[in-house]
Amino acid sequence: MNPTRFGNVMAAVAFLLWGAMPLYYQFMPNAAMDELLALRIAASVPFLLLMLQCRKGNAPTWKTLTADKRSFMFASLASVMMCVSWSAFTWAMTNDRVLDASLGFFINPLLVIGLGVVAFKESLSLGQKAAVVFGALGLSYQVWQYGEVPVAAVLMAVFFTLYGWCKRHVKYDAISSLLVEAIALMPFAAVYMAYKIGTGTSVAVSGDMSTLLLYLGAAPITLAPLFFFSEALKHAKLSMIGLMQYIEPSLQFVLAVVLFGEAFDSVKTVSFGLIWLGLAISIVEGLIRVKPKPDLPQT
Repeated sequence: MNPTRFGNVMAAVAFLLWGAMPLYYQFMPNAAMDELLALRIAASVPFLLLMLQCRKGNAPTWKTLTADKRSFMFASLASVMMCVSWSAFTWAMTNDRVLDASLGFFINPLLVIGLGVVAFKESLSLGQKAAVVFGALGLSYQVWQYGEVPVAAVLMAVFFTLYGWCKRHVKYDAISSLLVEAIALMPFAAVYMAYKIGTGTSVAVSGDMSTLLLYLGAAPITLAPLFFFSEALKHAKLSMIGLMQYIEPSLQFVLAVVLFGEAFDSVKTVSFGLIWLGLAISIVEGLIRVKPKPDLPQT
Protein backbone atom coordinates (compact mmCIF):
# COMPACT_ATOMS: atom_id res chain seq x y z
CA MET A 1 0.00 0.00 0.00
CA ASN A 2 1.46 3.39 -1.00
CA PRO A 3 1.81 6.07 1.73
CA THR A 4 -1.07 8.23 0.50
CA ARG A 5 -3.51 5.33 0.39
CA PHE A 6 -2.29 4.21 3.82
CA GLY A 7 -2.98 7.70 5.16
CA ASN A 8 -6.47 7.69 3.68
CA VAL A 9 -7.20 4.33 5.31
CA MET A 10 -5.94 5.59 8.68
CA ALA A 11 -8.16 8.67 8.43
CA ALA A 12 -11.20 6.57 7.52
CA VAL A 13 -10.56 4.21 10.46
CA ALA A 14 -10.19 7.14 12.88
CA PHE A 15 -13.44 8.80 11.84
CA LEU A 16 -15.33 5.50 11.75
CA LEU A 17 -14.21 4.75 15.31
CA TRP A 18 -15.23 8.20 16.50
CA GLY A 19 -18.55 7.90 14.69
CA ALA A 20 -19.29 4.49 16.22
CA MET A 21 -18.41 5.62 19.75
CA PRO A 22 -22.08 6.06 20.79
CA LEU A 23 -22.37 2.25 20.67
CA TYR A 24 -19.89 1.97 23.55
CA TYR A 25 -21.61 4.55 25.72
CA GLN A 26 -24.96 2.81 25.38
CA PHE A 27 -23.61 0.37 27.98
CA MET A 28 -23.23 3.29 30.42
CA PRO A 29 -26.61 5.02 30.75
CA ASN A 30 -26.61 7.91 33.24
CA ALA A 31 -22.93 7.41 33.97
CA ALA A 32 -21.28 9.47 36.73
CA MET A 33 -19.63 12.11 34.54
CA ASP A 34 -17.13 13.23 37.18
CA GLU A 35 -15.75 9.73 37.72
CA LEU A 36 -15.86 8.91 34.02
CA LEU A 37 -13.64 11.91 33.32
CA ALA A 38 -11.27 11.23 36.24
CA LEU A 39 -10.83 7.53 35.43
CA ARG A 40 -10.36 8.28 31.73
CA ILE A 41 -7.49 10.62 32.59
CA ALA A 42 -5.94 8.15 35.04
CA ALA A 43 -6.18 5.20 32.64
CA SER A 44 -4.83 7.26 29.72
CA VAL A 45 -1.35 7.60 31.25
CA PRO A 46 -0.33 3.90 31.25
CA PHE A 47 -2.07 3.36 27.91
CA LEU A 48 -0.11 6.19 26.26
CA LEU A 49 3.15 5.11 27.87
CA LEU A 50 2.63 1.66 26.36
CA MET A 51 1.95 3.22 22.94
CA LEU A 52 5.19 5.20 23.18
CA GLN A 53 7.17 2.09 24.04
CA CYS A 54 5.67 0.18 21.10
CA ARG A 55 6.46 2.98 18.67
CA LYS A 56 9.52 2.77 16.46
CA GLY A 57 12.38 5.01 17.54
CA ASN A 58 13.38 6.34 20.94
CA ALA A 59 10.56 7.61 23.14
CA PRO A 60 11.04 11.16 24.44
CA THR A 61 11.96 11.56 28.10
CA TRP A 62 10.04 13.69 30.59
CA LYS A 63 13.02 16.06 30.73
CA THR A 64 12.88 16.49 26.97
CA LEU A 65 9.15 17.21 27.04
CA THR A 66 9.36 19.77 29.85
CA ALA A 67 12.32 21.50 28.22
CA ASP A 68 9.96 22.89 25.58
CA LYS A 69 8.06 25.15 27.98
CA ARG A 70 5.81 26.71 25.33
CA SER A 71 4.64 23.33 24.04
CA PHE A 72 4.19 22.05 27.59
CA MET A 73 2.04 25.06 28.52
CA PHE A 74 -0.18 24.81 25.47
CA ALA A 75 -0.52 21.02 25.80
CA SER A 76 -1.62 21.50 29.41
CA LEU A 77 -4.11 24.17 28.34
CA ALA A 78 -5.34 21.88 25.59
CA SER A 79 -6.08 19.21 28.18
CA VAL A 80 -8.50 21.57 29.95
CA MET A 81 -10.24 22.41 26.66
CA MET A 82 -10.57 18.71 25.85
CA CYS A 83 -12.01 17.97 29.30
CA VAL A 84 -14.91 20.35 28.72
CA SER A 85 -15.55 19.15 25.16
CA TRP A 86 -15.26 15.47 26.10
CA SER A 87 -17.53 15.90 29.14
CA ALA A 88 -20.22 17.47 26.96
CA PHE A 89 -19.79 14.69 24.41
CA THR A 90 -20.06 11.88 26.95
CA TRP A 91 -23.05 13.54 28.61
CA ALA A 92 -24.80 13.50 25.23
CA MET A 93 -23.75 9.87 24.68
CA THR A 94 -25.10 8.68 28.04
CA ASN A 95 -28.30 10.77 28.13
CA ASP A 96 -29.91 9.84 24.80
CA ARG A 97 -28.72 13.05 23.09
CA VAL A 98 -26.55 11.59 20.35
CA LEU A 99 -28.12 14.03 17.87
CA ASP A 100 -26.68 16.87 19.94
CA ALA A 101 -23.24 15.30 19.63
CA SER A 102 -23.70 14.97 15.88
CA LEU A 103 -24.77 18.63 15.67
CA GLY A 104 -21.68 19.65 17.64
CA PHE A 105 -19.35 17.88 15.22
CA PHE A 106 -21.15 19.35 12.21
CA ILE A 107 -20.76 22.93 13.45
CA ASN A 108 -17.18 22.42 14.66
CA PRO A 109 -15.63 22.88 11.17
CA LEU A 110 -17.53 26.17 10.85
CA LEU A 111 -16.04 27.41 14.12
CA VAL A 112 -12.60 26.30 12.96
CA ILE A 113 -13.08 28.46 9.87
CA GLY A 114 -14.09 31.39 12.07
CA LEU A 115 -11.08 30.85 14.34
CA GLY A 116 -8.81 30.88 11.32
CA VAL A 117 -10.16 34.29 10.35
CA VAL A 118 -9.96 35.80 13.85
CA ALA A 119 -6.77 34.23 15.21
CA PHE A 120 -4.72 33.56 12.08
CA LYS A 121 -6.02 36.32 9.75
CA GLU A 122 -7.04 33.78 7.12
CA SER A 123 -9.32 34.87 4.30
CA LEU A 124 -12.53 33.03 3.49
CA SER A 125 -13.50 31.70 0.09
CA LEU A 126 -17.04 32.18 -1.16
CA GLY A 127 -17.92 28.57 -0.26
CA GLN A 128 -16.57 28.95 3.26
CA LYS A 129 -18.56 32.15 3.76
CA ALA A 130 -21.68 30.29 2.64
CA ALA A 131 -20.92 27.45 5.07
CA VAL A 132 -20.58 29.87 8.00
CA VAL A 133 -23.77 31.76 7.10
CA PHE A 134 -25.91 28.65 6.62
CA GLY A 135 -24.42 27.06 9.75
CA ALA A 136 -25.29 30.12 11.82
CA LEU A 137 -28.80 30.16 10.34
CA GLY A 138 -29.31 26.47 11.11
CA LEU A 139 -28.22 26.80 14.74
CA SER A 140 -30.18 30.04 15.22
CA TYR A 141 -33.34 28.46 13.82
CA GLN A 142 -33.14 25.60 16.30
CA VAL A 143 -32.56 27.99 19.21
CA TRP A 144 -35.49 30.17 18.10
CA GLN A 145 -37.90 27.25 17.69
CA TYR A 146 -36.96 25.39 20.88
CA GLY A 147 -36.33 28.49 22.98
CA GLU A 148 -33.08 27.02 24.29
CA VAL A 149 -29.47 26.65 23.24
CA PRO A 150 -28.24 23.06 22.53
CA VAL A 151 -25.66 23.44 25.28
CA ALA A 152 -23.89 20.11 24.79
CA ALA A 153 -23.45 20.68 21.04
CA VAL A 154 -22.16 24.23 21.53
CA LEU A 155 -19.75 23.27 24.33
CA MET A 156 -18.40 20.38 22.24
CA ALA A 157 -17.87 22.54 19.18
CA VAL A 158 -16.43 25.60 20.95
CA PHE A 159 -14.00 23.81 23.23
CA PHE A 160 -12.87 21.31 20.59
CA THR A 161 -12.10 24.29 18.37
CA LEU A 162 -10.08 25.87 21.20
CA TYR A 163 -8.38 22.50 21.70
CA GLY A 164 -7.30 22.58 18.07
CA TRP A 165 -6.03 26.15 18.49
CA CYS A 166 -3.91 25.08 21.47
CA LYS A 167 -2.53 22.11 19.55
CA ARG A 168 -1.34 24.45 16.79
CA HIS A 169 1.24 25.75 19.28
CA VAL A 170 2.46 22.29 20.42
CA LYS A 171 5.58 20.89 18.77
CA TYR A 172 5.42 17.40 20.30
CA ASP A 173 4.43 14.39 18.22
CA ALA A 174 0.82 13.31 18.61
CA ILE A 175 1.28 10.59 21.24
CA SER A 176 3.71 12.65 23.35
CA SER A 177 1.29 15.56 23.28
CA LEU A 178 -1.57 13.35 24.48
CA LEU A 179 0.66 12.00 27.23
CA VAL A 180 1.51 15.49 28.48
CA GLU A 181 -2.19 16.38 28.42
CA ALA A 182 -3.04 13.35 30.54
CA ILE A 183 -0.17 13.84 32.99
CA ALA A 184 -1.06 17.51 33.48
CA LEU A 185 -4.47 16.51 34.83
CA MET A 186 -3.43 13.26 36.50
CA PRO A 187 -2.89 14.77 40.01
CA PHE A 188 -6.37 16.31 40.02
CA ALA A 189 -7.96 13.08 38.80
CA ALA A 190 -6.07 10.97 41.37
CA VAL A 191 -6.97 13.25 44.30
CA TYR A 192 -10.60 13.40 43.25
CA MET A 193 -10.93 9.62 42.90
CA ALA A 194 -9.15 9.11 46.23
CA TYR A 195 -11.73 11.40 47.83
CA LYS A 196 -14.66 9.56 46.18
CA ILE A 197 -13.34 6.15 47.21
CA GLY A 198 -12.44 7.32 50.71
CA THR A 199 -15.93 8.73 51.34
CA GLY A 200 -17.61 5.66 49.86
CA THR A 201 -19.43 7.69 47.19
CA SER A 202 -17.71 6.26 44.12
CA VAL A 203 -20.14 4.76 41.62
CA ALA A 204 -17.48 3.11 39.45
CA VAL A 205 -15.57 1.42 42.26
CA SER A 206 -18.58 0.43 44.39
CA GLY A 207 -20.25 -1.33 41.46
CA ASP A 208 -19.34 -4.66 39.89
CA MET A 209 -16.14 -5.33 37.94
CA SER A 210 -17.84 -4.88 34.54
CA THR A 211 -18.91 -1.35 35.50
CA LEU A 212 -15.36 -0.41 36.54
CA LEU A 213 -13.92 -1.86 33.33
CA LEU A 214 -16.38 0.18 31.27
CA TYR A 215 -15.25 3.35 33.02
CA LEU A 216 -11.57 2.50 32.55
CA GLY A 217 -12.20 1.42 28.97
CA ALA A 218 -13.14 4.99 28.06
CA ALA A 219 -9.40 5.77 27.88
CA PRO A 220 -8.33 3.40 25.07
CA ILE A 221 -11.70 3.78 23.33
CA THR A 222 -11.23 7.54 22.98
CA LEU A 223 -7.48 7.54 22.47
CA ALA A 224 -7.29 4.85 19.76
CA PRO A 225 -8.92 7.07 17.09
CA LEU A 226 -6.41 9.82 17.92
CA PHE A 227 -3.58 7.39 17.18
CA PHE A 228 -5.00 6.52 13.74
CA PHE A 229 -5.65 10.22 13.13
CA SER A 230 -2.03 11.10 13.91
CA GLU A 231 -0.88 8.46 11.41
CA ALA A 232 -3.25 9.87 8.80
CA LEU A 233 -1.81 13.36 9.22
CA LYS A 234 1.64 12.06 8.24
CA HIS A 235 0.58 10.60 4.90
CA ALA A 236 -2.85 11.74 3.71
CA LYS A 237 -3.61 15.07 2.09
CA LEU A 238 -5.29 17.55 4.42
CA SER A 239 -8.00 18.15 1.83
CA MET A 240 -8.91 14.45 1.93
CA ILE A 241 -8.86 14.39 5.74
CA GLY A 242 -11.10 17.45 5.75
CA LEU A 243 -13.65 15.68 3.59
CA MET A 244 -13.45 12.45 5.59
CA GLN A 245 -14.13 14.21 8.90
CA TYR A 246 -17.84 14.31 8.08
CA ILE A 247 -17.93 10.50 8.36
CA GLU A 248 -18.02 10.92 12.15
CA PRO A 249 -21.10 13.14 12.67
CA SER A 250 -22.90 11.47 9.76
CA LEU A 251 -22.51 8.05 11.36
CA GLN A 252 -23.56 9.42 14.74
CA PHE A 253 -26.62 10.98 13.12
CA VAL A 254 -27.64 7.66 11.55
CA LEU A 255 -27.15 5.80 14.84
CA ALA A 256 -29.18 8.38 16.76
CA VAL A 257 -32.16 8.32 14.41
CA VAL A 258 -32.19 4.71 13.16
CA LEU A 259 -30.78 2.66 16.04
CA PHE A 260 -31.46 4.73 19.15
CA GLY A 261 -34.79 6.15 18.01
CA GLU A 262 -34.10 9.78 18.90
CA ALA A 263 -36.70 12.25 17.68
CA PHE A 264 -35.86 14.01 14.42
CA ASP A 265 -38.66 16.53 14.04
CA SER A 266 -39.28 19.28 11.49
CA VAL A 267 -37.19 21.77 13.47
CA LYS A 268 -34.11 19.54 13.38
CA THR A 269 -34.81 18.81 9.71
CA VAL A 270 -34.58 22.51 8.85
CA SER A 271 -31.67 23.15 11.21
CA PHE A 272 -29.54 20.24 10.01
CA GLY A 273 -30.61 20.90 6.42
CA LEU A 274 -29.24 24.45 6.50
CA ILE A 275 -25.96 23.27 8.05
CA TRP A 276 -25.64 20.45 5.51
CA LEU A 277 -26.30 22.87 2.66
CA GLY A 278 -23.50 25.17 3.79
CA LEU A 279 -21.09 22.27 4.25
CA ALA A 280 -22.02 20.84 0.84
CA ILE A 281 -21.23 24.15 -0.85
CA SER A 282 -17.89 24.33 0.92
CA ILE A 283 -17.02 20.70 0.10
CA VAL A 284 -17.92 21.04 -3.59
CA GLU A 285 -15.85 24.21 -3.82
CA GLY A 286 -12.93 22.38 -2.17
CA LEU A 287 -13.20 19.48 -4.61
CA ILE A 288 -13.18 21.86 -7.57
CA ARG A 289 -10.09 23.60 -6.22
CA VAL A 290 -8.06 20.41 -5.65
CA LYS A 291 -9.10 18.82 -8.95
CA PRO A 292 -5.90 18.34 -10.96
CA LYS A 293 -5.63 20.32 -14.16
CA PRO A 294 -5.29 18.29 -17.38
CA ASP A 295 -1.88 18.21 -18.96
CA LEU A 296 -1.49 20.53 -21.91
CA PRO A 297 -0.57 18.88 -25.23
CA GLN A 298 3.09 19.11 -26.13
CA THR A 299 3.90 21.34 -29.10
